[in-house]
Amino acid sequence: MSETLVPPRREPAELGSRLPDLIALAHEPSSEKRRALLRELTDHFFGGGVRTSTENALYDSVLTDLTVEMEVAVRAELSERFASAPDAPRGLIRRLANDEVAVADAVLRASTVLTDEDLLGVVRSQGQGHLRAVSVRASVSEAVSDVIVERGDDETLGTLLRNDGARLSRTASETAVERAKANPTLHAATVERKELPADLLNDMYFVVEARLRQRILEQNAAMDPVLLESALAAGRARVAADDGTLPPDYAKCLAYVNELRAANQLTPTMLARFLRSGSKTSFLIALAQLADVQFHTADQIVERRELDALAVICKAADLDRALFLTFAVVILNTDGDAMGKAHSYARMYAELTRDAALRTLRFWRMRRSSAAA
Repeated sequence: MSETLVPPRREPAELGSRLPDLIALAHEPSSEKRRALLRELTDHFFGGGVRTSTENALYDSVLTDLTVEMEVAVRAELSERFASAPDAPRGLIRRLANDEVAVADAVLRASTVLTDEDLLGVVRSQGQGHLRAVSVRASVSEAVSDVIVERGDDETLGTLLRNDGARLSRTASETAVERAKANPTLHAATVERKELPADLLNDMYFVVEARLRQRILEQNAAMDPVLLESALAAGRARVAADDGTLPPDYAKCLAYVNELRAANQLTPTMLARFLRSGSKTSFLIALAQLADVQFHTADQIVERRELDALAVICKAADLDRALFLTFAVVILNTDGDAMGKAHSYARMYAELTRDAALRTLRFWRMRRSSAAA
């Protein structure tokens, strides 16, 4: 039967007088005496008073050296005892964290002595048991979570996702959702994760069971409308970006346009300002939002200079003729007779009824919905 570290009760004064002798015993070759030393030295660490930096260094050095030769059961109990100690010897804790999982588990789950650098070293080099232990810590940084998502198996990923104290980067969240789509055992952990971006949450809708679909609907219903629209826009942007069809400044421009929209500053005049200043992507995003059409529909209209189609959008949005004329002149600015052509379209704009524009736009939106589906 393995010998454990259940310490005999000793008064602090008695232990204090024994410390020099305990340190001297570190060189004792007897395995039995070294186990007794480890037991008593551990007891002294927890039962003694305030320690000097020199004493702390001695504890660290001797305990770390003694631990190497102890049985797994002894090392595991040592890990349990030191896991919750905020002043535990750092060298000892690092040694235990990289031991086999039966030993490392306790300190990896709870020790506050371990730094992000220590944890990164563990999750980059150790097995799934170590990764799962780190995944349940009260707090897991994005950097550590990124490695766990990359290296962890599905059981480990599920453990991480269920821990609300684990922070996941956008990239890690996207990776986790893609893996969860293919594995039903990850569905609940993914959908029930509090910090999952809303667009990624909705990506799970068509692959999960009815109970989890209802959970998604409830979260959507509880979301602020502005935030919900931003999330939907982010989802559309991600899907399109995956296809390599969005301009490189799309994400930055989308964030800015959404800020303006949330502050009620996304006015028709602002669209004209975007166009005049050369902020084409911002103009297209704002135009697409104004008309509730796909970004690519707006892009095609402007890129091909289809000003009759632009007229439909502007008329449906009830923009005045002068603003449409401004858009037309800027878009046609490289043509030799830009002003003449713009005025020609302006006459057409005046003749177009808003009802006809709205009816036409409904078909474009239906095409958008079909593409999204």
